[in-house]
Amino acid sequence: MKSPAKGGAAAAASSTVTDPLLPEYAAESGGGGGASVSGAVFNVSTSIVGAGIMSIPAAMRVLGVGPALALIAAVAFLSDASVEFLMRYTGWSSGAPSYAGLMGEAFGRAGAAVLNLCIAVTTAGTLIVFLIIIGDVLSGSVSGGETHAGVLQEWFGEQWWNGREVALLFIVVFVLLPLVLPKRVDSLRFTSAVSILLAAVFMCISLGIAISALIHGTAKMPRLFPDFANLSSVFELFTAVPVVVVAFTFHFNVHPIRAELEKASDMATAVRVSLLLCSALYSAVGLLGYLLFGDATMPDVLSNFDRSVSGSGSPLDRALNDAVRLSYALHLILVFPLLHFSLRLNVDELLFARLRARRPLRSDNVRFAAVTGCLLGLLYVAAVAIPDVWALFQFFGSTTAVCISLIFPGAIVLRDVHGIAKRRDKVLAATMIALAVITSSIAIASNIISSFGGKASADHAAQ
Repeated sequence: MKSPAKGGAAAAASSTVTDPLLPEYAAESGGGGGASVSGAVFNVSTSIVGAGIMSIPAAMRVLGVGPALALIAAVAFLSDASVEFLMRYTGWSSGAPSYAGLMGEAFGRAGAAVLNLCIAVTTAGTLIVFLIIIGDVLSGSVSGGETHAGVLQEWFGEQWWNGREVALLFIVVFVLLPLVLPKRVDSLRFTSAVSILLAAVFMCISLGIAISALIHGTAKMPRLFPDFANLSSVFELFTAVPVVVVAFTFHFNVHPIRAELEKASDMATAVRVSLLLCSALYSAVGLLGYLLFGDATMPDVLSNFDRSVSGSGSPLDRALNDAVRLSYALHLILVFPLLHFSLRLNVDELLFARLRARRPLRSDNVRFAAVTGCLLGLLYVAAVAIPDVWALFQFFGSTTAVCISLIFPGAIVLRDVHGIAKRRDKVLAATMIALAVITSSIAIASNIISSFGGKASADHAAQ
């Protein structure tokens, strides 16, 4: 067995990989930053909870309460195991601690490049989902032939300026662009703090609405198990798996958070506590959403709040519904700059690695403005062209997200360049990869079959 202070080819490979998600932490060693465990729990939890929480109720609608809760627990367990693998190999790494460094040690520069590509794609997909949800809140959405009005349409009626394209363009240019212009992540600490407050407001109001629905007798009785009679195939159940996988994909932020801890060994505790908290939060939001809307639950549950939930239809009821949607939309707007910061750095590393070596992005105003503007433009176009969060969650959850959270950590253990993996570790890693590949393949195949089946039905109906 090799010692942590090792040399050789693995160390050389690691030293050539310079692609951390947040370069400000690249110079940090394993721990010693002075941050507390509670602060790490807060940061990890913030990394986990995002737009994915809005689709948990829809996943519960597909699976039923029992299997959905079991799936949340299973993915949380596998996420904890995969992070534990990353932390164990980080202790034996010679270079700056980073996920890319571990992939570089195990699979060379190509492995690190593939990881960063997956991170960039997954982060971009998450930001597209953010914009889609913001568009749903402001301008409404259509699902299954049913129209759900947005807040602006409810307040001012149908106008040219509150359509999805115009409303999102205004948000991107006049709200998000100023927020993503800061060149240091430290500048975003205030917006991040406010975003957490808004998420708490969302949860409190949602709980109040659920209690009101129970009192008025308008709450729906949730199913404990799937409704097989309404499923085209049993494989359709697997389409909910990628949604939950995306909701627990936070691995690329583990090393930056670990670098700030006073004791790097506390990271395992922080991750486990965060996973328990977020699992409980996902379960609660899923149950609340499914309890309120039943089989009418949409992939973006915020769209369901366009009508009275309690049935009273009072002005207070409508105001609470608007407050639920707007509070979480504002939360996403304030979280957007942090993820965009990470995306911009990864894209710059992938496209301008040589320029970056001579001149960092923050020092090159022209490159900084070009990358920022192009990314915002592409994200806007994608959000307008693909206004379906469920499809995006399934795509990224079946491809890049599952690679980041399960497949790559398992592959690092199976590669075992330091010879520290035990037999049970390799069995768990192989099982993790097998489950990820099988469930993702079934989900992708089911979506393709459903798409062709839906198209065939539509063509038949048209004839």
